[in-house]
Amino acid sequence: EAGRALMRGAGPAFDQLEEAVESARTTGQAARGSLKLAMPDFVYQLYFGRALRSFSETYPDIVLELSLTEALSDILEEGLHAGFRIGDRISQDMVAVRLTPPLELAVIASPAYVEAHGAPETPRDLLAHNCIRYRYQSSGHIAPWTFRSVDGAFDVEVAGSLVVNTLPASIDMARRGLGLVYIFRDCCAAELAEGCLVDLLSGDLPQTPGIFIYFPREYRNMVPLRILIDHLRPAFAVS
Repeated sequence: EAGRALMRGAGPAFDQLEEAVESARTTGQAARGSLKLAMPDFVYQLYFGRALRSFSETYPDIVLELSLTEALSDILEEGLHAGFRIGDRISQDMVAVRLTPPLELAVIASPAYVEAHGAPETPRDLLAHNCIRYRYQSSGHIAPWTFRSVDGAFDVEVAGSLVVNTLPASIDMARRGLGLVYIFRDCCAAELAEGCLVDLLSGDLPQTPGIFIYFPREYRNMVPLRILIDHLRPAFAVS
Protein backbone atom coordinates (compact mmCIF):
# COMPACT_ATOMS: atom_id res chain seq x y z
CA GLU A 1 0.00 0.00 0.00
CA ALA A 2 2.87 2.38 0.79
CA GLY A 3 4.35 1.72 -2.65
CA ARG A 4 1.04 2.39 -4.38
CA ALA A 5 0.68 5.65 -2.44
CA LEU A 6 4.15 6.69 -3.50
CA MET A 7 3.39 5.97 -7.15
CA ARG A 8 0.14 7.93 -7.00
CA GLY A 9 1.91 10.91 -5.51
CA ALA A 10 5.10 10.76 -7.56
CA GLY A 11 3.57 9.61 -10.86
CA PRO A 12 2.92 13.12 -12.27
CA ALA A 13 6.46 14.18 -11.37
CA PHE A 14 7.93 11.19 -13.21
CA ASP A 15 5.75 12.02 -16.24
CA GLN A 16 7.07 15.61 -16.26
CA LEU A 17 10.64 14.34 -15.92
CA GLU A 18 10.14 12.00 -18.89
CA GLU A 19 8.77 14.86 -21.00
CA ALA A 20 11.71 17.09 -20.02
CA VAL A 21 14.25 14.40 -20.95
CA GLU A 22 12.56 13.84 -24.31
CA SER A 23 12.47 17.58 -24.97
CA ALA A 24 16.18 17.86 -24.19
CA ARG A 25 16.95 14.85 -26.38
CA THR A 26 15.18 16.35 -29.40
CA THR A 27 16.37 19.94 -28.93
CA GLY A 28 18.02 21.07 -32.16
CA GLN A 29 16.38 18.30 -34.17
CA ALA A 30 13.46 20.40 -35.44
CA ALA A 31 12.90 23.79 -37.05
CA ARG A 32 12.29 25.44 -33.72
CA GLY A 33 14.28 26.71 -30.80
CA SER A 34 16.83 29.50 -30.49
CA LEU A 35 20.21 30.29 -32.02
CA LYS A 36 22.63 32.72 -30.41
CA LEU A 37 25.03 34.18 -32.98
CA ALA A 38 27.99 36.57 -32.87
CA MET A 39 29.07 38.58 -35.90
CA PRO A 40 30.88 41.79 -36.82
CA ASP A 41 28.58 44.66 -37.73
CA PHE A 42 29.77 44.73 -41.35
CA VAL A 43 28.76 41.06 -41.77
CA TYR A 44 25.23 41.94 -40.69
CA GLN A 45 25.09 45.07 -42.86
CA LEU A 46 26.47 43.46 -46.03
CA TYR A 47 25.22 39.89 -45.88
CA PHE A 48 23.19 38.63 -42.96
CA GLY A 49 20.58 41.37 -42.96
CA ARG A 50 19.46 40.66 -46.51
CA ALA A 51 18.43 37.11 -45.52
CA LEU A 52 16.83 37.94 -42.20
CA ARG A 53 13.27 38.68 -43.32
CA SER A 54 12.91 35.60 -45.51
CA PHE A 55 14.41 33.39 -42.78
CA SER A 56 12.07 34.74 -40.10
CA GLU A 57 9.04 34.31 -42.35
CA THR A 58 10.03 30.77 -43.36
CA TYR A 59 11.05 29.61 -39.88
CA PRO A 60 9.02 31.66 -37.37
CA ASP A 61 9.70 29.15 -34.56
CA ILE A 62 13.47 29.69 -34.67
CA VAL A 63 14.45 32.65 -32.49
CA LEU A 64 17.70 34.38 -33.49
CA GLU A 65 19.64 36.34 -30.89
CA LEU A 66 22.39 38.43 -32.49
CA SER A 67 25.46 39.84 -30.79
CA LEU A 68 27.04 42.40 -33.12
CA THR A 69 30.67 42.47 -32.11
CA GLU A 70 34.07 42.42 -33.76
CA ALA A 71 35.53 40.59 -30.76
CA LEU A 72 36.84 37.07 -31.38
CA SER A 73 34.04 35.42 -29.42
CA ASP A 74 34.62 32.20 -27.49
CA ILE A 75 31.48 30.33 -28.56
CA LEU A 76 31.29 27.83 -25.71
CA GLU A 77 32.35 30.22 -22.95
CA GLU A 78 29.83 32.88 -24.02
CA GLY A 79 26.92 30.48 -24.45
CA LEU A 80 26.69 31.01 -28.22
CA HIS A 81 25.81 28.51 -30.90
CA ALA A 82 27.83 29.99 -33.78
CA GLY A 83 29.79 33.01 -34.93
CA PHE A 84 30.92 34.69 -38.15
CA ARG A 85 34.57 35.55 -38.84
CA ILE A 86 37.18 36.05 -41.50
CA GLY A 87 38.47 32.57 -42.26
CA ASP A 88 42.03 32.96 -40.96
CA ARG A 89 40.80 33.91 -37.47
CA ILE A 90 39.00 30.67 -36.60
CA SER A 91 40.28 28.19 -34.04
CA GLN A 92 41.15 24.77 -35.44
CA ASP A 93 38.89 23.01 -32.94
CA MET A 94 35.81 24.60 -34.55
CA VAL A 95 33.81 23.50 -37.57
CA ALA A 96 34.02 26.25 -40.21
CA VAL A 97 31.72 26.60 -43.22
CA ARG A 98 32.58 29.07 -45.99
CA LEU A 99 29.85 31.59 -46.83
CA THR A 100 31.62 34.01 -49.17
CA PRO A 101 34.45 33.94 -51.70
CA PRO A 102 37.65 35.74 -50.71
CA LEU A 103 36.88 39.39 -49.97
CA GLU A 104 38.55 42.17 -51.93
CA LEU A 105 40.11 45.12 -50.14
CA ALA A 106 40.21 48.70 -51.36
CA VAL A 107 41.90 52.01 -50.67
CA ILE A 108 39.27 54.68 -51.32
CA ALA A 109 39.07 58.45 -51.50
CA SER A 110 36.74 61.08 -52.86
CA PRO A 111 37.40 62.58 -56.31
CA ALA A 112 37.80 65.96 -54.58
CA TYR A 113 40.56 64.61 -52.32
CA VAL A 114 42.40 63.07 -55.26
CA GLU A 115 42.13 66.31 -57.23
CA ALA A 116 43.53 68.30 -54.31
CA HIS A 117 46.26 65.89 -53.15
CA GLY A 118 46.92 63.54 -56.04
CA ALA A 119 46.54 59.77 -56.16
CA PRO A 120 49.14 57.49 -54.57
CA GLU A 121 50.94 55.44 -57.22
CA THR A 122 52.49 52.94 -54.81
CA PRO A 123 51.63 51.90 -51.23
CA ARG A 124 54.68 53.81 -49.96
CA ASP A 125 53.13 57.02 -51.32
CA LEU A 126 50.47 56.70 -48.60
CA LEU A 127 53.01 58.10 -46.14
CA ALA A 128 52.42 61.51 -47.73
CA HIS A 129 48.62 61.30 -47.39
CA ASN A 130 46.06 61.79 -44.64
CA CYS A 131 44.92 58.23 -43.91
CA ILE A 132 41.75 57.59 -41.89
CA ARG A 133 42.64 54.69 -39.63
CA TYR A 134 40.34 52.11 -38.03
CA ARG A 135 40.66 51.12 -34.36
CA TYR A 136 39.22 47.75 -33.31
CA GLN A 137 36.66 48.25 -30.56
CA SER A 138 37.53 45.02 -28.75
CA SER A 139 41.34 45.05 -28.74
CA GLY A 140 41.97 48.76 -29.20
CA HIS A 141 44.57 48.04 -31.90
CA ILE A 142 44.80 50.02 -35.11
CA ALA A 143 43.97 47.88 -38.15
CA PRO A 144 47.02 47.36 -40.41
CA TRP A 145 47.15 48.52 -44.03
CA THR A 146 48.49 45.40 -45.73
CA PHE A 147 49.63 45.21 -49.34
CA ARG A 148 51.16 42.59 -51.60
CA SER A 149 54.27 42.49 -53.75
CA VAL A 150 56.35 39.88 -55.56
CA ASP A 151 58.23 39.41 -52.28
CA GLY A 152 55.07 38.79 -50.24
CA ALA A 153 52.72 40.78 -48.02
CA PHE A 154 53.86 43.89 -46.17
CA ASP A 155 52.31 46.59 -44.00
CA VAL A 156 52.56 50.35 -44.44
CA GLU A 157 52.54 52.34 -41.20
CA VAL A 158 50.20 55.08 -42.38
CA ALA A 159 49.36 58.22 -40.39
CA GLY A 160 46.62 60.77 -40.36
CA SER A 161 44.49 63.12 -38.31
CA LEU A 162 41.45 60.85 -37.97
CA VAL A 163 40.88 57.50 -36.22
CA VAL A 164 37.45 55.85 -36.15
CA ASN A 165 35.94 52.60 -34.86
CA THR A 166 33.04 52.06 -37.28
CA LEU A 167 33.24 51.33 -40.99
CA PRO A 168 30.20 53.46 -42.01
CA ALA A 169 31.80 56.50 -40.35
CA SER A 170 35.08 55.92 -42.19
CA ILE A 171 33.23 55.73 -45.52
CA ASP A 172 31.40 58.97 -44.71
CA MET A 173 34.70 60.69 -43.90
CA ALA A 174 36.17 59.53 -47.19
CA ARG A 175 33.13 60.84 -49.08
CA ARG A 176 33.64 64.22 -47.41
CA GLY A 177 37.17 64.38 -48.79
CA LEU A 178 38.90 64.06 -45.41
CA GLY A 179 41.38 61.38 -46.39
CA LEU A 180 42.02 57.83 -47.60
CA VAL A 181 40.37 54.73 -46.16
CA TYR A 182 41.46 51.06 -46.25
CA ILE A 183 38.35 48.89 -46.24
CA PHE A 184 36.53 45.84 -47.61
CA ARG A 185 35.50 46.75 -51.14
CA ASP A 186 31.98 45.38 -50.68
CA CYS A 187 31.40 47.92 -47.89
CA CYS A 188 31.66 50.81 -50.35
CA ALA A 189 30.60 49.14 -53.62
CA ALA A 190 27.59 51.44 -54.04
CA GLU A 191 29.66 54.60 -53.53
CA LEU A 192 32.29 53.39 -55.99
CA ALA A 193 29.62 52.60 -58.58
CA GLU A 194 28.07 56.05 -58.11
CA GLY A 195 31.43 57.79 -58.47
CA CYS A 196 31.26 59.28 -54.97
CA LEU A 197 34.50 57.44 -54.20
CA VAL A 198 37.37 56.21 -56.32
CA ASP A 199 39.36 53.00 -56.00
CA LEU A 200 43.13 53.39 -55.56
CA LEU A 201 46.08 50.98 -55.59
CA SER A 202 43.84 48.08 -56.63
CA GLY A 203 46.77 46.13 -58.08
CA ASP A 204 48.66 46.18 -54.78
CA LEU A 205 45.95 44.82 -52.48
CA PRO A 206 45.64 41.25 -51.18
CA GLN A 207 42.41 39.31 -50.72
CA THR A 208 41.13 38.09 -47.38
CA PRO A 209 40.03 34.46 -46.93
CA GLY A 210 36.32 35.37 -46.88
CA ILE A 211 33.53 35.03 -44.31
CA PHE A 212 32.90 31.72 -42.54
CA ILE A 213 30.34 30.62 -39.99
CA TYR A 214 31.97 28.58 -37.24
CA PHE A 215 30.60 26.48 -34.39
CA PRO A 216 31.61 23.72 -31.95
CA ARG A 217 31.65 20.17 -33.33
CA GLU A 218 28.87 19.09 -31.00
CA TYR A 219 26.49 21.48 -32.81
CA ARG A 220 27.20 20.16 -36.30
CA ASN A 221 23.97 18.07 -36.36
CA MET A 222 21.81 20.80 -34.84
CA VAL A 223 18.95 21.13 -37.32
CA PRO A 224 18.15 24.86 -36.77
CA LEU A 225 21.82 25.68 -37.36
CA ARG A 226 21.96 23.59 -40.54
CA ILE A 227 18.76 25.26 -41.75
CA LEU A 228 20.27 28.70 -41.10
CA ILE A 229 23.47 27.88 -43.01
CA ASP A 230 21.52 26.58 -46.01
CA HIS A 231 19.35 29.69 -45.98
CA LEU A 232 22.31 32.06 -45.77
CA ARG A 233 24.32 30.66 -48.67
CA PRO A 234 22.44 32.54 -51.46
CA ALA A 235 22.48 35.81 -49.48
CA PHE A 236 26.23 35.55 -48.90
CA ALA A 237 26.62 34.69 -52.61
CA VAL A 238 29.28 32.02 -52.54
CA SER A 239 30.73 31.58 -56.00
